[in-house]
Amino acid sequence: MRKYLYAVLVLAFTNISCTVYQTAMNVSRLKFKLDKVDNYAVSGIPIEGKSSIRDFSAFELLRITGNIAKKTFPVSFIINVSAKNPNDSTGGYPRTDIILKSFPFKLYIDDKETIEGNIDNSVAIPGTGEIVNIPVRINIDLFKFFSDKDYKQLINLVFAIAGSNGYSSTIKLYAHPTVTTPFGDITYPGELKIVSKEFTN
Repeated sequence: MRKYLYAVLVLAFTNISCTVYQTAMNVSRLKFKLDKVDNYAVSGIPIEGKSSIRDFSAFELLRITGNIAKKTFPVSFIINVSAKNPNDSTGGYPRTDIILKSFPFKLYIDDKETIEGNIDNSVAIPGTGEIVNIPVRINIDLFKFFSDKDYKQLINLVFAIAGSNGYSSTIKLYAHPTVTTPFGDITYPGELKIVSKEFTN
């Protein structure tokens, strides 16, 4: 009886281990890519509809230059990160729904490391192969990192971050995601470099 029970326990542990391993493999197939930058504001001034310094009113420029004189240039925007879960039961992989629990990141602008942050809430990424949007809220004082630039250069940097049609090649995220699974949380072993050109996993 003991031998039988031992054999059953070993078999059960093996099956669980295989299931955990398969889940971890499926999690590793999750893909990320930077999408549009929106909800952009500079010194509290929305820049939607603006494409150059000439589009700011005299009052808006006065506010911006006044902040820069105080050695501050507050900027806020949302980076939309696209996430794709390819575990949709095709290609020999079982469907695996994934919850992105945490997304600690470092923001790079013009290849310079700036602020760190995280997502506001967990995000469900179902195993359907569809793309899910993850809003990453950014609040940064650009003057702290680019104090060598004058106000025109800082405003031009703002438009470079926004990118043409909202897609930026100036920013990168280095993220260290944690996902929730039926077997507990799984944290990626290293940082992912996430850019706008292609999906990263």
